[in-house]
Amino acid sequence: MLTKIKNAFKTPEIRQRLIFTFLMLVVIRIGSQIPMPGVNGEFFKQWMEANLGGSGNLGFFDAITGGSFENMSIFALNITPYITSSIIMQLLTIAIPKFEEWHKEGEEGRKKMTAITRYLTVALSLGESIAMAVGFGRQGYLVQYDALHIIMAVAALTAGSTTLMWIGERITEKGVGNGISIVLTINIISRIPYDLRALWQQFVIGKNIQNMILAGAIIVAIILAVIILVVMLQGAERRIPVQYSRKVFGGRTQVGGNSSHIPLRVNTAGVIPIIFAQSIMMFPVVITQLLGKNPGGVGGFILNMLSQSNWCDRARPVYTIGLAVYVLLIIAFAYFYTTITFNPLEVANNMKKSGGFIPGIRPGKPTSDYLQTMLGYIIFIGACGLSIVAIIPIFFEGFFNATISFGGTSLIIIVGVVIVTLKQIDSQMLVRNYSGFLNS
Repeated sequence: MLTKIKNAFKTPEIRQRLIFTFLMLVVIRIGSQIPMPGVNGEFFKQWMEANLGGSGNLGFFDAITGGSFENMSIFALNITPYITSSIIMQLLTIAIPKFEEWHKEGEEGRKKMTAITRYLTVALSLGESIAMAVGFGRQGYLVQYDALHIIMAVAALTAGSTTLMWIGERITEKGVGNGISIVLTINIISRIPYDLRALWQQFVIGKNIQNMILAGAIIVAIILAVIILVVMLQGAERRIPVQYSRKVFGGRTQVGGNSSHIPLRVNTAGVIPIIFAQSIMMFPVVITQLLGKNPGGVGGFILNMLSQSNWCDRARPVYTIGLAVYVLLIIAFAYFYTTITFNPLEVANNMKKSGGFIPGIRPGKPTSDYLQTMLGYIIFIGACGLSIVAIIPIFFEGFFNATISFGGTSLIIIVGVVIVTLKQIDSQMLVRNYSGFLNS
C-alpha cells in the first residue's frame, strides 16, 4: 500500500489532483467553524438539544453537514440543497420528455442538466434559508429579529451552500473526481470522532476494568459488523450472463460471439431510499418545532411516533410503530427508485439490436420479463439489508440511549464514495503503468 501511495505521488498530475482536493477539504472544514453573523449560536444548540435531541431526527442531517448545522456556521445548509436538486432532476428526467432527451444527448445534454441543477440548488437554498431565518428568528435564533438580520442570515446561508456546490464541482474537475460526494463524505467523517468520544464517555469511562474492556469490545464489534455488512451490501451483485451471436461478413470476417453479463447490484438505489424515508418522517416533526407548537391528543401521538428519538424506547414502546412505518417506506422507495433508474425493456431492446441474448431466454419481451422478475427479487434482498443497516444505530440509540449521529446510512455513503474514488485514482495510475490501490 505504501508503494502504491508513493507511486501516486510520483505522477505530477495525480499529485496535483490529490493536493488540490486536500486543500479544498481544508477550506470546507474551516468554513464549517465560521459562525454566521447576527445569529445566536448558543440558543440554537440549546434548542436542538431540547426539541430534537441531537441524535434523533436531525442527527443524520447534522452528520452530513459536518456539524455546521449545529454550530450554525456559514455552511449550515451545506451540500444538502444540491443533493435534493440532483434527486429531483433524476425524477424529472423520467417525467419530462425534454429532460430525458437531454439525458440521452451525451455531453451537451449533461451540461444543460447540470446548469438547471445549479439554478434549482440556488432556489432551494434560498427557500430553506428564508424558512430557517423566519422560523428560528421568532424564537430567538437571531440576535435581533428584524428585516436586516433576516436578509443577512438568508444571504449567508445561500452563499455558503452555493460555495460548497462550486467547491464540489472544482474537485470533480481539478481534483480526484466525484467532488460532491467527497464533500459529503468528509463532513460525515469529521463527526465520527465526536460520536466515538461520546460512546466512550457514556459506556466505558468510570467503570471497572472488566466492564470497560467488555463495553469497548462490544462497541468495536458492532461497528466492525456494520462496516462489513455495508461493504457486502455495496459490493454484492447478480450477474446475468449475456451471449452475443456471431456475425459473418464477406464469408470470412466474423464479428461478435463474445459473452458478457449484466451486473444487477443488490443495493441499486444506494442510500436514496433511506434519505427519502427519513425526509417524509422528519418533515411534520421539524415543521411543528419551527412553528413552536406542541399539539396534544392524536396529533401529539402521531408526531411522537414519527420522531426517531422515540423509537425502541423501553419506557414508551408504543412509539416504535414508527420504526415499522420507516422500514416499509425504505422498501417501497427502494422499488420506486430502482424502477425509474433501471428500465428492463430498454435493456432488452438494446441487447436485441446488438445481437445479444440471455441463454435460455428469448430476446425481446421474454428477456424484459425475466430481468424484471430477477430485479424484483434482488431489490427486496437489498431493501432488507438496507433496513437492517438503518435499524442497528436506531436500536442502540433508543434501547441504550447511545448518542450517535453517524450510523449505517453514513457508512453506506462513506464506503460507496471511497470505492468509487479509489477506482478513479486507479484508472489514472493504470494509464501510467502503475498498479492501482484496488489491484492485488
